[in-house]
Amino acid sequence: MACMRLAGLLSGGKDSVYASRLAQEEGHNLAYLVSIQSQNPDSYMFHTVNIKLTRLQAEAWNINYVSKDTLGIKEKELDDLKNTLEKLDVEGVVTGAIASKYQAERIDKICEEIGIYHYHPLWGINRELLLNQLLARKVKIIFSAVAAQGLDKSWLGELLTPYRIEKLKELHKKYGVDICGEGGEYETLVIDSPWFKKRIKIQKAKKLWDGTSGRYKILEATLESKILHKRYKQ
Repeated sequence: MACMRLAGLLSGGKDSVYASRLAQEEGHNLAYLVSIQSQNPDSYMFHTVNIKLTRLQAEAWNINYVSKDTLGIKEKELDDLKNTLEKLDVEGVVTGAIASKYQAERIDKICEEIGIYHYHPLWGINRELLLNQLLARKVKIIFSAVAAQGLDKSWLGELLTPYRIEKLKELHKKYGVDICGEGGEYETLVIDSPWFKKRIKIQKAKKLWDGTSGRYKILEATLESKILHKRYKQ
């Protein structure tokens, strides 16, 4: 595949961040990171939890950031994405789709209509392999929402770790939970990665829990330097 000028569709979660990074590693020019900010918390298409923190991710990554608000009306919200992408000087869009035909087919349709390519490097990837790749690459990921049997309030705000992956595998066997959260079982936020120049520091947050599902709502966050101040030793 020839190198292209791309826009990464950025939700803030592990899959969108990693997919855009893989595009860079393939030699493509990641010219923009695009965030669609839905006013509908139950959007069929777009991630909504802590979506405003995508601005910090783009700044940490040193990539041009574009955001667009949408009312989040089913199907109509896609017009806002289409209108945003067709204004950008890009040849394609990157998404973190793994298996969701609903999302992939709609992005495919938009790309066909405006004449750009849909690049989805994670499509069909083994779920466990993906999670282990992210940990091996030192990507720091927290759980920002949970909505599945076996995932309780204690998961909110916690880091993805090998232990958590094993628990997700157990929940998959017991309840059919998708270990990557592809069915909406959970959502994530990337707070640091080796390709971020700075990391996200959460200063204030609260857990919202209704008895069966919950969200980790970040109220205040900033970027901080990753430079370690080492003591001088004679």
